[in-house]
Amino acid sequence: MSKVMGNLFATFGPLLGQGLLDTLAMLFFSTTIAYLLGLVIGVILYVTAPESLRPHRAVNAVLGWVVNMTRSIPFIILLVSVMPVTKALVGTTIGVRGVIFPLVLSAAPFVARMIEQSLNEVPRDAIEAAEACGASLPRIVLSALLPEAMPSIVRGVSITLISVLGYTAIAGAVGAGGLGDIAIRYGYYRYEDQAMIATIVLLVVVVQVIQSSCDLIAKHIDHR
Repeated sequence: MSKVMGNLFATFGPLLGQGLLDTLAMLFFSTTIAYLLGLVIGVILYVTAPESLRPHRAVNAVLGWVVNMTRSIPFIILLVSVMPVTKALVGTTIGVRGVIFPLVLSAAPFVARMIEQSLNEVPRDAIEAAEACGASLPRIVLSALLPEAMPSIVRGVSITLISVLGYTAIAGAVGAGGLGDIAIRYGYYRYEDQAMIATIVLLVVVVQVIQSSCDLIAKHIDHR
C-alpha cells in the first residue's frame, strides 16, 4: 500500500502540492472573512431576538430572512449566479481570487446561525451578572457572551471549515483550481484513477487535521 501511495505522489506530487496550496488558500481566506461577517450578524440576531437583550422584531425578522434565503441556495447555483458581481469585484471568476467572494457569501449566513446558536447556549446567569454590574451592551457581548460561548464557537469552526472545504471542491468544477479541479480534470475527464485517489487521501487528511485541531482547542479553553 505504501509503495502504491509513493508512486501516486511521485507522479502527481507537484500538481497535488499546488492544488493543496490553492485549496488551503481558498479555505482559510474565505472562512476568516465569513467569520468576521457571520460573528457580527450572529450577535445581532441574538441581541434582537424576542426576550433578548435588545429585542427588535423588524431587524431580527428581516436579517433572519436574508440569512435563511442565502443558506437555501445550493453553492454551485450561488457560485454561477454571482459571477457578474465576482467579476466586478475582483476582475475574474476563475482561480483562487474568483471563488473567495461566493465562498464568503455562502459561508457567512451559515456561520451567523452557528454563532447565534452558540450564544443561545450561554447560561442566563452570566448575562444577568454582567447586567447587574451596569455593563453596557457591547461590554456584555464582549465580556460575558462571547467568552462563555467560545468553546461552542470553536467547535463550530471545524464544521464550517469542513463544509467550506467541500465547497472548494465543487468550485473546482468551474475553474477555481485546487484539489477539486485536479479531481475533475484528471480523475474524471482523463480517467486518471490515481489522481482521484490522491486527491481523496489529501482531503481526508485535511479534514482530520481540522477536526482534531478544533477539538483540542475547544477542550483547552473550556473551563466548565
